[in-house]
Amino acid sequence: MSQDSLYLCRVIGDVLQPFSISVSLRVNYSNRLIINGMSFKPSTLARRPVVQIGGTDMRTFYTLVMVDPDVPSPSNPTLREYLLWLVSDIPATTTAEFGKELLSYQSPTPSSGIHRVIFVLFQQPRREMIFPPTFRQQFNTGDFAQQYNLGLPVAALFFNCAREGGSGGRRFT
Repeated sequence: MSQDSLYLCRVIGDVLQPFSISVSLRVNYSNRLIINGMSFKPSTLARRPVVQIGGTDMRTFYTLVMVDPDVPSPSNPTLREYLLWLVSDIPATTTAEFGKELLSYQSPTPSSGIHRVIFVLFQQPRREMIFPPTFRQQFNTGDFAQQYNLGLPVAALFFNCAREGGSGGRRFT
């Protein structure tokens, strides 16, 4: 799926404003490369993924935000957005392991419905400027970007996740 899937699945609209992808972002769970719209069960997401950041200059730094905008359920997302992971100061051309983990990885564990899990990458104006929020629930990616002068995202990916016993997929009419 292309960037159009970000619109189709309302990632752009519910969480992000329209933007242009300018840096490559690759996310792998157990050697499964994420493509927008893929489906995963929580058991495959227990360990944090390998996140590779593109770019050309290691003096450029990025912040990675991972959110679930469908908590506690897609039909009633009262805790929107739930912050699952936050890493800053990631040098271009490396992985998230080279960044500063501000909030530790928390595996998605939906209890009802099919949740979107979104990775958003921002370019930082400078290093060591991002601080962790005090709460994971009701995080707002747009407000966070504005607070730290991050501008629009430079990349984003998402996948769907349902509880272990759940079945089916998101339906769009």
